[in-house]
Amino acid sequence: MTQQLAFIGLGLMGGAMAANLAKKGHTVKGWNRTPNRPHVTVAQEAGATIVPSIEAAVNEADIIFTCVGDVPDIKEVLFSNSGIIKYAKSQALIVDFSTIGTKAAREIGNQLKAENLRFLDAPISGGDIGAKNGTLTIMVGGEKRDFDQCLPYFQGMGKTIIYCGSVGNGQAVKMCNQALCAVHMVALCEAMKMAEIQGIEPDLMIEVCSTGAAGSWALEKLGPKIINSDLEPGFAIKHLLKDLRLVQEIMAESDQDLPGISLAESFLKAVAMLDNGKGKEQGTQAMIRYYNQDKNV
Repeated sequence: MTQQLAFIGLGLMGGAMAANLAKKGHTVKGWNRTPNRPHVTVAQEAGATIVPSIEAAVNEADIIFTCVGDVPDIKEVLFSNSGIIKYAKSQALIVDFSTIGTKAAREIGNQLKAENLRFLDAPISGGDIGAKNGTLTIMVGGEKRDFDQCLPYFQGMGKTIIYCGSVGNGQAVKMCNQALCAVHMVALCEAMKMAEIQGIEPDLMIEVCSTGAAGSWALEKLGPKIINSDLEPGFAIKHLLKDLRLVQEIMAESDQDLPGISLAESFLKAVAMLDNGKGKEQGTQAMIRYYNQDKNV
């Protein structure tokens, strides 16, 4: 039987993901809080039906995908007076791609279960390029039968789909991923400065180091952007800072100290404040500006 899909949140990531589902021939109804955005058009031109309300998107949906910014955003689209729980069918499956942290995912899972709804937390990694190309990594927590039901749709949006266990485990892995992303940016920027100090071309450093033990997604994808002074966001500093806030909340409940994460966070916050606070809208590769402040880069 053909599943009816809803997609709530058609931003930079969600618009491309909904478009990929539509291109695969799936029936997708999409809704975005701000309707006249370029990424909404991307989804619509690919075949998604854009509707004017959450109710119109979800009232017939078997699976409801959400992709929004932060914990308050997902709680609003789920639990407000005009939210998903008011209109979703009994036993509909809600799949959240947002990065909201382990604690919030488990709380939301319990709340939805009480409303006779199913839930998967499915945070994503791969940036806007991965969303456009359908090559995202998707880390999924929840009931295995729900994961199995949703797997064909995950495969329409991602390349690496990993079942991580119970609700919240997808977010737990994503928190580790974001910690790596943040600290990798410190390593990348410092390697770029090392190349400069030693008088070698940074693209040579990237070419060589990408092939060995120091290779990483950040080095391969973001290193060239730094060389070309391309600081446009595939993933904005403000979003990584939000994720690091969630990481720090987890750490605050433990007796562990992770100084590398705190260091990366401090550099990102410094760049976020540049240009009268507009620095936060640039991509995470703009961390290089911390190292180049004396050059007004």
